[in-house]
Amino acid sequence: MDLVVYLAGQIHDDWRQQLKDKAKDKGLPITFVGPQENHDLSDDIGEKILGKQPGKSYRDDAASAVNNFRTEILMKKADAVIALFGENYKQWNTAMDAASALALNKPTILIRPESLVHPLKELSNKANITVETVDQALDVLHYIYK
Repeated sequence: MDLVVYLAGQIHDDWRQQLKDKAKDKGLPITFVGPQENHDLSDDIGEKILGKQPGKSYRDDAASAVNNFRTEILMKKADAVIALFGENYKQWNTAMDAASALALNKPTILIRPESLVHPLKELSNKANITVETVDQALDVLHYIYK
């Protein structure tokens, strides 16, 4: 059984690639999808498609429309969602994606460090499971195949 897993979370480090490599090492038949990881393309896509916008907020709105469209398509096709909350960046996009996954009734794994237990308690309570590391999230997926 092949799974499609949407990887929500910040795009500023290689946590997705680490997870993909570990899944491959375990021989797990999983296809991973997620947000646009090219930050400049993500920010510029609205103007690339719709043309020059009259100001920064319009530019952001145009990019958000295209990015949200992409996210919704990929998330709806996913069998599960992993949402990683880290400590180094503001996590607004992760929170949005996690809430969207829950609204779509997608099985959801939250990854969050101990320092974020309190601020994420409600979201964590709605997720299927909350873990602290990428390895633990992968172990949850691996358990499906046992």
